[in-house]
Amino acid sequence: MEKHDILHEFPDLKEKVHELKISNQHFRKIFDEYHALDHEIHGIETGAAVVADNYLTELRRHRVHLKDSIFRMLQAS
Repeated sequence: MEKHDILHEFPDLKEKVHELKISNQHFRKIFDEYHALDHEIHGIETGAAVVADNYLTELRRHRVHLKDSIFRMLQAS
């Protein structure tokens, strides 16, 4: 399984991620939501949970949306 956590997605922005997690409450909320969602998706993909395909697709879409938001915030800082 491919890793999708933020530090694997944006390894060159590790320091910015850390700074924003500490200094920006909105960023921290989105980061935490992304992390929880990624954990849920990973559990489904590894067979720990069984769900309908369309539910997994919606989870993945939401993860992409959150990742885009995180990336925009990283670029703006």
